[in-house]
Amino acid sequence: MISGRRIPEVWRRLDVTVRDLPLGVVLLVASLLPSLRGHGTELGGLPVRPADALAGVAAVLQCLPLAVRRRWPLVCVALVAAGFALDQLRGYHLFAGSALPVALLSTGSYLERYRRAVPGVLTTGFAALSVALHRIGGGRETVAEFAMFYLALALAWGIGVWTRSARAAEAERRRRGAEDARNAERARIARELHDVVTHHVTAMVVQSEAARYLTAAPERLDQNLAAVGETGRRAITDLRHLLDLLNPDHRPEPRTPPVGRLLALVEQTRLAGQPVEFTEEGTPTATTGSADLVAYRVVQEALTNALKYDHGGLTSVLVRHREREITVEVGTDGSGSRDGSPGGGGRGLAGLRERVDVLGGEFTAEERTGGGFVVRARIPGRNP
Repeated sequence: MISGRRIPEVWRRLDVTVRDLPLGVVLLVASLLPSLRGHGTELGGLPVRPADALAGVAAVLQCLPLAVRRRWPLVCVALVAAGFALDQLRGYHLFAGSALPVALLSTGSYLERYRRAVPGVLTTGFAALSVALHRIGGGRETVAEFAMFYLALALAWGIGVWTRSARAAEAERRRRGAEDARNAERARIARELHDVVTHHVTAMVVQSEAARYLTAAPERLDQNLAAVGETGRRAITDLRHLLDLLNPDHRPEPRTPPVGRLLALVEQTRLAGQPVEFTEEGTPTATTGSADLVAYRVVQEALTNALKYDHGGLTSVLVRHREREITVEVGTDGSGSRDGSPGGGGRGLAGLRERVDVLGGEFTAEERTGGGFVVRARIPGRNP
């Protein structure tokens, strides 16, 4: 037995024709009731005619096609209009005449093809019906009354067209929202790839270049090659993490780097031949949200640029953990040299500025007067 809570769900699963049929059946049954006979739509002023076989045909034509008003709206409005014309010309005035506005509304809302031609055809048909009723009825109905009825039908059509436009606008809004979400996700993944790949590959390039000059010092060469291998393993680990994020079945884990990763990042940069002074003040709190990750990326990108543009120059890293924010300052003194790696297009710094801005922080990157550069960031954390 179906529970009351599941009835709406079961109803939505039914075919649209089955769901649209009950309204037509209700109108058909109402048209057959003796108490409602002759109390339907009256156009033209014709006297009420007793029901006969053609009355049944008119009732069926007006009511049952409502079952296909969404699947085949053109068929629906054609049959209902034909039944309505038969009803009025014969003077049955059935309650089924109420189906015409419903058919017009549904057609205006769901018709895909011939949307411009159909209103003209229906208008021509109504004009012909009005002329015929005016002649048969001996002028009992005035032109103004025919016009008012036409405006009422046009209103039903207009409501259907407006509903269609609103539905299309909502679908477009959702499509754009989904597209924006996809683009944002692509941009996020691109930033992660840039941060991970650029730093690790730059360090490996610098380390491998240095290895060329260490052939006479086996111990240092072995240490340098070991550092290259360690950097490569870290790059593979981070890339696997990013690939896991692309898997729809993957359950994301907290992305904040664990305690000690900043120090490991500094040590990796030192192994690449960059002298780094690292200072960390304060204790990381558990309520900073994604601020820790952004601070890590700022240090990572700044150290990458130090390796590329001021290799061998003294580099300072200062990270302060405060109650509601993290401040980062990374700078070089300009005493190093460019490592020969191809320069970037500013994507890394632009990505960092965007990340910091999203959190409501401040980010600056500028060259120093005496040489080198300095990167500063203030990153708000989640309020405790």
